[in-house]
Amino acid sequence: MNLKQRIDADLKTAMLDGNKPLVTTLRTLKSAILYAEVASGARDQGLHDKDVVALLQKESKKRHESAELFAKGGNQEKAEAELREIEVINAYLPAQLSDEELAELISKAIDEIQDSSPQAMGKIIARVKELSNGSVEGGRIAQAVKERLTKQ
Repeated sequence: MNLKQRIDADLKTAMLDGNKPLVTTLRTLKSAILYAEVASGARDQGLHDKDVVALLQKESKKRHESAELFAKGGNQEKAEAELREIEVINAYLPAQLSDEELAELISKAIDEIQDSSPQAMGKIIARVKELSNGSVEGGRIAQAVKERLTKQ
């Protein structure tokens, strides 16, 4: 079962259970996936799981930013609602790699590209993203690669 199918099945279960907050979150995710399918012209065949993972990471990041803004604005109730949605989204994302595992992927990418200069940072980041299969957030990859290249 792919991610989209899991979300659909979980949505049906949540609807039957009467879990309104979960239903709302899953409907939003389903809508975002459908929108991405239509935008990419892949409505009939659907998105690959790696594309769905990338989309879910973006949705999680949006909610994290919203939660921070709500908290800064003093609306703790809405901030907590956003954080609950993040928990739902994260259940569909692969487990995040440790710092050591990320360092290994960076080393592998540098070895493959055969260039560890700061000018190769974009290529290295792109390769690490491919190697990680969505199990590392993009900002974390960029920060780790930058630190690694400036140490050399």
